[in-house]
Amino acid sequence: MENALDLVAQIGIAVLGVSSILLLAKKNKWGFVCGLLAQPFWFLTAFLNKQFGVLLLSVVYSLSFAYGVYEWFYKKDAKPLGRKQKVKK
Repeated sequence: MENALDLVAQIGIAVLGVSSILLLAKKNKWGFVCGLLAQPFWFLTAFLNKQFGVLLLSVVYSLSFAYGVYEWFYKKDAKPLGRKQKVKK
């Protein structure tokens, strides 16, 4: 059972982690969401394999992705990624 959970976690990390990186590289705010969705899989695989350093890093990454979600989805003056504001003359 433990091996099956680890396999599911590894697939989740691969799919969501790569999606997150690609979306953020394209300046798409949904990359933060994919990164945040990948974190439970990181927690699971780190716990199952007793990798407590990775578990601690996962907490830091989760906070970083959550901050990105807040900045781009909830903050009042959020601007689209990579777009410059036009200056009115």
